[in-house]
Amino acid sequence: MGHDHSTAAGAHRGRLLLVLGLTLGVMAFQVVGGVVTGSLALLGDAGHMAVDSFGIGLALFAIWIANRPFSAERTFGLQRAEILAAAANALLLFALCGFIGYEAVHRLLNPEPVVAPAMLAFSIIGLVTNLVALLLLQHGQSESLNLRGAYLEVLGDLLSSVGVVVAALLIWATGWDRLDSLVSIAIALFIASRAWHLLNEALRILLEVAPRGVDLGEVRRHLRDQPGVLDVHDLHAWTITSGLPVLSAHVVVEDSALTDTGRLLDQLHECLSEHFSIDHSTIQVEPVGHAQHEGARHA
Repeated sequence: MGHDHSTAAGAHRGRLLLVLGLTLGVMAFQVVGGVVTGSLALLGDAGHMAVDSFGIGLALFAIWIANRPFSAERTFGLQRAEILAAAANALLLFALCGFIGYEAVHRLLNPEPVVAPAMLAFSIIGLVTNLVALLLLQHGQSESLNLRGAYLEVLGDLLSSVGVVVAALLIWATGWDRLDSLVSIAIALFIASRAWHLLNEALRILLEVAPRGVDLGEVRRHLRDQPGVLDVHDLHAWTITSGLPVLSAHVVVEDSALTDTGRLLDQLHECLSEHFSIDHSTIQVEPVGHAQHEGARHA
């Protein structure tokens, strides 16, 4: 039976392209703003958006790669490219956090004057643009880890912009320029926490950990409860890419069930799809005692 091999992120390619354009535009605008105002927070935000632009471009490239035709050698195609892109985005974000933190500490020790009114104007424009980009990605981020990486980056941009706006107002009111560096450190810490979450999710998939929300003990129980099923072994579940969990299992059945394996497979696949949202499963039906002849056997 044929399957739809397009990835979850592929349906949102157009939104990603629009967000990429917005991000590049705001990045250039904030670089100018950071130079004009002397604000590290604005430059840090621009640097964050530069990395985001690269990350979104990488996500778009990964979508293109992941939807390339399958081959006899690449039976799942290159769909893992999206997960690799998400991991690369996380590592880039960590590098950016390190740079922002270093510069912020340097400026805390050696403060530089900041033109608060201009800083405020530049940061408000960045805030509004980031909000638009976030709304464009909000729906798709729940369907694709690759798209979620882009969403988290834009969310980081948005909250960074909020911090810069608040910093600009306070600097304007108090004249305390060191606040610019303190906000930069807060931005770096926020980005780092999001990057860690993204990297953790990507590593779970790359290491073929069971999908979140899929309890293999519960899966085994559901399969055993099907009529004619005596036991389940060699049960494995993992994720190819976001939105594509897969499962394989050996199912021991009564001799009477072997006369209609087609019906049995239908009910097993239906059970997995209905209760665990796993639509891609491979099941080996076995008679009693067959497991003793298998070379490698797992729980």
